[in-house]
Formats: sequence, structure tokens, C-alpha cells
Amino acid sequence: MFGLDKRDTTLLLIVAGLTIFAPFLLNPFPTDSGLAQFNAGYPDLMQRFVIFGIFAIGFNILFGLTGYLSFGHAAFLGVGSYSAVWMFKLLSMNVLPAIILSVIISGLFALVIGFISLRRSGIYFSILTLAFAQMSFSLAYSVLTPITNGETGLQLTLDDPRVLGVSATADGSIPVTNLFGMEMRSTYHLIVGPWDFQFNMGYYLCALVMIAAFYLSIRIFRSPFGMMLRAVKSNQQRMNYTGLNSKPYTLAAFVISGMYAGLAGGLMASMDPLAGAERMQWTASGEVVLMTILGGAGTLIGPVLGAGFIKYFENIFSKINDNVLHGWFSFLPDGLEDFVVFIIHPFIGKGWHLTLGILFMLVVIYLPGGLVEGGQRIGNWFKGRKKSDAHQSKTNPAE
Repeated sequence: MFGLDKRDTTLLLIVAGLTIFAPFLLNPFPTDSGLAQFNAGYPDLMQRFVIFGIFAIGFNILFGLTGYLSFGHAAFLGVGSYSAVWMFKLLSMNVLPAIILSVIISGLFALVIGFISLRRSGIYFSILTLAFAQMSFSLAYSVLTPITNGETGLQLTLDDPRVLGVSATADGSIPVTNLFGMEMRSTYHLIVGPWDFQFNMGYYLCALVMIAAFYLSIRIFRSPFGMMLRAVKSNQQRMNYTGLNSKPYTLAAFVISGMYAGLAGGLMASMDPLAGAERMQWTASGEVVLMTILGGAGTLIGPVLGAGFIKYFENIFSKINDNVLHGWFSFLPDGLEDFVVFIIHPFIGKGWHLTLGILFMLVVIYLPGGLVEGGQRIGNWFKGRKKSDAHQSKTNPAE
């Protein structure tokens, strides 16, 4: 199916099912429940899940297949965002041309940076990409202010000379992004008892793009091109000794990975037409590295899981404060309640990064293959139990 074998088709269908039914899966608790704060089925948050999933899938094509660790991929994310916003300002509020331009410009930018950076490998390559990303951030923040609007960020105004469309609506407001008339902010609420399920147009556009991006990554992984990239990761020097030039393959992987990042940036701008230099900071590049390693570098579904895991922690656990903790532990004596809240306080709210860092260390130490390896271990454990139970149920014939 779709040119994939049975295993890959099953994986693709699982990812498609999870993204399509995400409004149900991410809202397990009623809205009037005390646990409703752990729900994640909000349009903005679901959009971030799939957009950063695309970002991580693209990064995994470079890092997971070739072993080249880039600390500058946020530059392509930012370039994609700026390109999309400029398309909204000059051409149309339709997201399709903006997304296409984001991918093209990011690909060209990645071609230039990759051509220079790939002259080195290992830590030197990583430092070069980090340097380019920081230069891009500095240019966007202070030097190229006529193009990027500096620290304020590039955003839409009522004076934009839009060719295909109006600069302002009838009520004097800025037009909203759309896909052939379907607004990205359009949301349908399905009320089922105490549950409120939200189906957002922008989210489902991002979800469909992520499914397509995931399908393309499967084809790359299983293709002869993907095999060549694995050979680069396995032993690039031996590959060069055989007479094969690995640079075109690594450069192609770098450009494809940059185009994925630009696609994610274009989608971010399509959901919220704003582009700022902070999207190009080294911390954003480090975040996608964490996503990929946490989920499982070199695996297909791992980066998607890692992106969802980190974005969930960022948006849900960061909202927990002392008042919430006091509500949870109110059944304890006053002194003990205050002590428990005091112990947990550094790990929630603004300190959620500390919790994420501890979890990341535990995963790296005990699950080098990321969350995917953890799932495989659990599956193998259940299979082992079934086999042992089946073996014990057998009876030997009487002699």
C-alpha cells in the first residue's frame, strides 16, 4: 500500500489515526474536572505538536541517517517563517503559496550553509552550523531590520500592499490566513456531556502535511538513497575508499532536512502570521535535538513522539503552580502539605525544564534508543510472558 511494506503501512496508519483523532485522545478528562488542566486537545497546542513533529522528522533525516549533528536547524525554521509572512504581506492570505515559498527559500538557504559546513564532519560540523545559526539570529535581530523588523518581529499591518486580496476587511481589521477561503482559525466545538472536543481547520491542515511528511520520510529511509546515508553514518571513510563520493548524499540530506524545517516554519506563520528572530536562536536548535534523541534517533516514529512529549511538558506542566499543588495535597496535614509542595515546587511551573532535563538524562542512560526503545522493551516483555504462559500450559503425555 502506497509503495510501502506491511510494517511501514501499519506505522503510517497509526500515525494518521493518532493525528486525526487527536481531539478525542488529548481530551480524556471532562472540562469541569480538576484534571482538565492535563488535557491537551486545544487547537494551538495540537498545532504545535504536529508542526514540531515535522521539524523533528526532517532533523532525523540528517542526524538519524547520517549521524551529522546540526545545532543550526532553527535558522531554517526562522527563514521559513519570515518567507511565509512576506508572502502574506505582498501576495495573498492563502497559506498554500506561503508554505511553498517557505520550503523553497529554506532549501536554498540550507544548500548554501550545507555546502560550507559539510566540508567538515563531527564536532567541527556542529560548531559551523551553530555559528551560522547565531549569525542568522544576529542578522534578523539587528542588521536586516528592514526585512525582519528586528526585535519586534515581522507581522501583518493594515498598510500591506497585498496583490491578491485586501489589506483590510470591511470592519477595518487585518484579514486572517486561509486555504481557499477556509480560515485557519475556524474551530468546530463538539459538546458531548462534560467534554468539549475542538476541531480546528488549521490543525487538520498541519496534520495532513505531517502525515505526508512522515510518508516521505519512510520512503527516504527505505530507498537506496537512505541506504547510502546509513553507509555514511556507519563508516564514511571506508565508503570513500570504495570510490563513492559521500558529499552529494550528505548535502542532499542536509537540504531535505532544511526544507522540512522551513515547512514547519511556514506552517507556524500560517497559523499565527508572525515571525521573530527568537525562532532562530540556538535554544530552538537544541530543542529539536532533544526531541529526536528523546523519541529515538534513527527511528521513524521516534521524533514525532519526542516532539509531542516535550511540547506537552512545556505547555501543560509549566502551568502547574503552588496553588494547584496545595489543592492536590490538601488531604495531608498542614505542615506535611507545605513540605511536599516545597519539595515539588522547583520541578513545576517555570522549573519544568529541570524535570525535562532529569527525564532526558534517564532516557539517555537507560533507554539509549529513546521512547521507541522503551516501547519495544515493553512489547518484548509482554511477548515473553505470553510465551512462558503458553509453555507452562503444555502438559507432557503420560508414559
